[in-house]
Amino acid sequence: MPGMSIDVVVADDQELVRAGFRMILDAQPGIEVVGEAADGVECVELARRLRPQVVLADIRMPRLDGLEVTRQLAGPGVADPLNVVVITTFDQDDYVRTALRNGACGFLLKDATPALLVEAVHAAARGDALVSPAVTVRLLKRLEQAELGTAPAGVEAFGLSVRELDIVRLIAVGRTNQEICDELFLSLSTVKTYLGRIQAKVEARNRVEIAAWAWEHGAVRPAG
Repeated sequence: MPGMSIDVVVADDQELVRAGFRMILDAQPGIEVVGEAADGVECVELARRLRPQVVLADIRMPRLDGLEVTRQLAGPGVADPLNVVVITTFDQDDYVRTALRNGACGFLLKDATPALLVEAVHAAARGDALVSPAVTVRLLKRLEQAELGTAPAGVEAFGLSVRELDIVRLIAVGRTNQEICDELFLSLSTVKTYLGRIQAKVEARNRVEIAAWAWEHGAVRPAG
């Protein structure tokens, strides 16, 4: 967004983590940390008052955890939702589905590289989404490869075509648009057109919500 500053609120109960994120983000042109919160209640109050483009919220915080913070700021029924990126750790990926249902638009590990942190903020600000590759790898270990070409129970009513289901399943396991192009032998413009149709049919705001929908409705099934 040329000429516009991306305002960010950082919420984490560890002061060193907040300071590190602020140092990285404030050093970037066009990004400004406008507030910090040490717990979930403070985060919700601050975010509602400042209306930043992006909220970075740790999952484990006092008073309100990051899942509830996400629900209150971005969940179903929120009239003007904010873009919340959830900060997680390797032992917390069981929370990912709940965070997705609650409206999260991205996931980062606390030890993410500065470049990935900046990329996640830019993605969230433009209404896109980013999931840390390491989080995706962990999720992949918990998911089986769904068979393409067969509509699972629970999704027929949404009117997705076989090709749209193929794309949904690939999104659900973290594939980028270019990887989808390569795997399904489609052009980038065609994939983007399909994504627009899928978002309209399942009422998703971004690809992370498409992934949440896929897991919730059985388009990708848990392994085991």
